[in-house]
Amino acid sequence: QSLIDLFWVGRLGSHAVAAVAMSGTVLMLLFPALMGLSTGTVALVARATGAGRTDDAAAAAGQSLMLAMVLGGISAVFGWFFSPHLFHLFGAEPDIIADGSLYLRISLIGSFTVFVLFIGNAALQGAGDAITPMAVMAVANVVNIVLDPLLIYGPGPLPALGVRGAAWATVLSQASAASLSLYILFTGRAHLRIHLRQWKPDMDLAWRILRIGLPGSGQMLSRSLMSAVLMWIVASCGTAAVAAYGVGMRFHMIALMPAFALGGAAATMMGQNLGAGKPARARRAAWVAVGLDILFMTAIAAVLMLFAPRLIGFFNREPEVVRIGAGYLQIVSPCYIFAALGIVLNRALNGAGDSMGPMIITVSTLWGLQVPLAIVLSRYLEPATDGIWWAIVISIAVQGILSSWWFERGKWMRKKV
Repeated sequence: QSLIDLFWVGRLGSHAVAAVAMSGTVLMLLFPALMGLSTGTVALVARATGAGRTDDAAAAAGQSLMLAMVLGGISAVFGWFFSPHLFHLFGAEPDIIADGSLYLRISLIGSFTVFVLFIGNAALQGAGDAITPMAVMAVANVVNIVLDPLLIYGPGPLPALGVRGAAWATVLSQASAASLSLYILFTGRAHLRIHLRQWKPDMDLAWRILRIGLPGSGQMLSRSLMSAVLMWIVASCGTAAVAAYGVGMRFHMIALMPAFALGGAAATMMGQNLGAGKPARARRAAWVAVGLDILFMTAIAAVLMLFAPRLIGFFNREPEVVRIGAGYLQIVSPCYIFAALGIVLNRALNGAGDSMGPMIITVSTLWGLQVPLAIVLSRYLEPATDGIWWAIVISIAVQGILSSWWFERGKWMRKKV
């Protein structure tokens, strides 16, 4: 959805693109809580489903949704009071601060919608239903595509809201998809049915979800904070670099979608097979998912490298933005093969309830490699942004190799949840 927003605000100029890009980096700070809840939800729902305990699976899903509402409310309060201050921390220019603060405040006030949407989909995936979450997200994207031009440019009697319109379009699209997800879960139209009584706080079950998810939250918090630091480093290269990085990162996230999808499937298969007492089958499923993702990543990387200038120019035609953004895609895209190892195997481990290992690997590679290398290489390579891109490549490659090693140790086979 952020890529849709970037496309439509691209006509407002590089400052608008940079404002949305910086807001996206801040919004990534929500992902730790989402990742933690998602990890705990998938692990418990999948284990219970694999063991044939459908009531336990529904209870875990209900508690996760209750926690999602609470955390979404906390994010809304934080967004209302602190959004403008976050842009000052990045050292953003005044025009970026003005637009970005509006976009971020609206997004955070409506953040409970993305919490409910994300956790509802995680519960369905844990129960073995990958089709329904995909359909729900398709609804969100379609609604966003329709609302973005209407709210940003205000054709006819509608007011032109600019960057604010992009934020409202995203929040409303997420709200519609979250409502659909809840409807499906409460009516039993998928593989899982939740009852209102299962939203009643159960501290023991809630703690089990959080205990499994906390290392996953730490992993994602480390990644989100690193992204903020990396954005600060990129911002020192100018507004064009921020805009280019923002667009390039959106392509980066799209390219990694197969990895997250296959990783989610591997997590479900791991949990269900471990619940059924079949660890060898769980291991085989994870490596099959990795193999499939490597094929996807190879094809996607080839396309991004070949058409890099055109893809960046589709969102912003300023020559400097196109040059820097194309450099990002051409340098970073080949490392997606290693991302297949890191993402798929880490999510598979999370599905088994082994979230501590992936967290240690992620923190070590991001803060021990990527951030220091980005600072050093940006000072010694020309252009400076290429040094930042090479730091990303090295970090992803090392993370993929370490994740493979940790998975093959096999300690996850004896993990209790």
